[in-house]
Amino acid sequence: MAKILLVDDEDKFRSDLAERLNLRGYETIEAGNGEYAIKAARSDNDIDVVLLDLKMPGLSGEQTLTELKKYRPAIQIIMLTGHGSMASAMEIGRLEAYAYLQKPCEIDKLVETIEAARKDRPHVMARHEIPLVEKGSIKKWLIGSHNSRPGIIILGALIFALMVLAPSPQRLIEILSTPKTGEITDINVGFSGYRQMENDENIADYYSRKHKMLSTVNDSLGNEVKVPQTPYQVSKKARIMLATLVIAALFWASGAVPIGITALLVGVLMYFSGILKPDDIAKAYAKDAVIFIFGVLALAVAISKTGLDRRIGLLLLGPAKSLPRLMFIFLPLLAMTCSLVSEHALVAFIMPLFMMVYVTTIREAGIKQDKALAIMFALTLCYTANSGGPGSPAAGGRNAIMMGILQDYNIAPTFGEWMTYGMPFVPIMALAIGGYFYLRFRSKLKVTALDVAAVVRKASDQIGPMNRNEYLTAAVLIGVIALWIGASDTFGMGGPIILGLVALNIMRILKWRDITSIHWEVVALYASASAMGKGLAETGGALFLADGFLGILPDFMREGSWLAVATSLFTGLTTNFMSDGATVSAIGPITVPMATISGTHPWMIGFATAFASSFAHMLIIGTPSNAIVYAMAKDPVTGEQLVTLSDFFKHGAVVLVLSFAVLWLWTIFGYWRYIGF
Repeated sequence: MAKILLVDDEDKFRSDLAERLNLRGYETIEAGNGEYAIKAARSDNDIDVVLLDLKMPGLSGEQTLTELKKYRPAIQIIMLTGHGSMASAMEIGRLEAYAYLQKPCEIDKLVETIEAARKDRPHVMARHEIPLVEKGSIKKWLIGSHNSRPGIIILGALIFALMVLAPSPQRLIEILSTPKTGEITDINVGFSGYRQMENDENIADYYSRKHKMLSTVNDSLGNEVKVPQTPYQVSKKARIMLATLVIAALFWASGAVPIGITALLVGVLMYFSGILKPDDIAKAYAKDAVIFIFGVLALAVAISKTGLDRRIGLLLLGPAKSLPRLMFIFLPLLAMTCSLVSEHALVAFIMPLFMMVYVTTIREAGIKQDKALAIMFALTLCYTANSGGPGSPAAGGRNAIMMGILQDYNIAPTFGEWMTYGMPFVPIMALAIGGYFYLRFRSKLKVTALDVAAVVRKASDQIGPMNRNEYLTAAVLIGVIALWIGASDTFGMGGPIILGLVALNIMRILKWRDITSIHWEVVALYASASAMGKGLAETGGALFLADGFLGILPDFMREGSWLAVATSLFTGLTTNFMSDGATVSAIGPITVPMATISGTHPWMIGFATAFASSFAHMLIIGTPSNAIVYAMAKDPVTGEQLVTLSDFFKHGAVVLVLSFAVLWLWTIFGYWRYIGF
């Protein structure tokens, strides 16, 4: 039964209306003034709709509405007045009233408006990030809703406690306590700081020295001295980081709490567990990749604001004149482009175009929403961009890390050699992605005809020729891309994008308000993933994971093509929970020496490791492309998240399996055997 709060200073009108609504099945609460209405709304969370008189003594209707929205932003308010005017209606619209009705109002019209307001309430709650919790049983309470799942939160807390309180595995203690000898057979050769470790120094000693985490003890004479933390003490911190990884992945995958809160939780656990010094944790949160994500989201606002996105769309989406052409021509071309140009930047520029096409298409089709179309657009874009990673060394930092590992053995491939082994994978993988989504969604789309190129061309024609702001934005964009290509080793990916934002602001194209309107929760999310990867690497947790996986391999998978399969499997699974660069940093230094020892060509294992680090499809923390797509995939009218975390997990799992299939069957056991090493 819906509960209605009636707020009107006319007693007879209020009581008569309450009686008529009661006969229609509503439960009513009456308030004779704004003060009582605010108290009632604050104390009763079951109120669905407020019928509020505009003209009242004391607090006016507008003042009462403002106060109600302050404390209950999702509550639906219908304004009633006998003194209506266009000015007051405009003011109320600015204050987020759901509707404005003349008093007296026909009861059927009022009931229709009440029901429409109730139906719209979930969208309002989504805009204000308020969880919609079903009532009626403990089970429903535990299940909760998106961003509020008490059952998952309790489960995560239990898992964390069990992992932290459990004794450290002996293998972890051995990894942390074994000194460095400089031989490729060292069990700690895969540690992120192995090259900086001194000979005869173990990981626990190095961790204590690097991060100034020395323990104070008394020597035999009773004097206080500083000594490194013991392997057991460091192992506890590694277990905390592994437990943090598990619960963060659980919360992100299930939507137990808002993604930004989980991102902050990672930092809280690292701070209060003493994983790193506070300044080091802050640095881990503010890596260049995080600045890059922030920058491209803000730059995408400028590109969309000026209309330049439509011009870019004409250039990139020309072949997409039908759904098959979009899936089987545009996607392979996009993937190969992402092998040479930053895939994250391309995703940031194309995703707004896809959302524009989505809005225009559903409007022309006369429908309010087509989630299948939104999911297809968003996920094919980010998964195809990810699949461009193996194509060349320029496709991402993960490839540069692997080039560095191979260089240590004086066998690093040239740019052209890398492309020879990697580029044939890219278009085939893109076709596999296109085929999956085409077969999965073509019958689910509400839109019967899809011509992306025509929509973009029409949108571009509507705004006329390019103007000054578009030319200036295009110049800034070209400059940023040039710096990415030619000077990313010096300035990183974040420096050029920040320079571009400053330039656009000086040109009065991008305002500070535009920058602050980006989806900061996605920036926080990727920052926390970077910090988590840092904590896992520094404490030896990432090395323990990699060592554990390789330790369970059967003998036949310890050499040749099967070692490449095993390496890619572990890398592909791990990269969904850690950044791709951190994954290659942890796994590559272990697997490449294994190749040398077993007589397998290091290129085969190095390429398999680097290629599979692009398979971060299941969680949005895996790669900036996923995070950017998630941030932009929102209904422009209702603010509803069109592509959810569960969509990423569900479809990403399928694409991950397809990625392994293409890598193993087409690449490792396919053309690699013909071109040799």
